[in-house]
Amino acid sequence: MTLSVKDLRDAEPRDKQYKLTDREGLYVLVHPNGGKYFRYDYRFGGKRKTLALGTFPETSLR
Repeated sequence: MTLSVKDLRDAEPRDKQYKLTDREGLYVLVHPNGGKYFRYDYRFGGKRKTLALGTFPETSLR
C-alpha cells in the first residue's frame, strides 16, 4: 500500500501504537497520544536498523 496525506490525516490514535506501512521499509508509527512519526527500517551489517525521519505534518511524503 502506498501512503497518502489523506491516510496520515485520517489515522486515529489507538490504545497501543501501530504502523501504517508504505513499502520497502518506510512506515508511519502512530502513537496513542496522536503523534505520527516517519520511520525507515533497513539492514546494515546483517542487523536491523531504524532511521527516524521526522513527524507528520512537519515532514511530508515528498
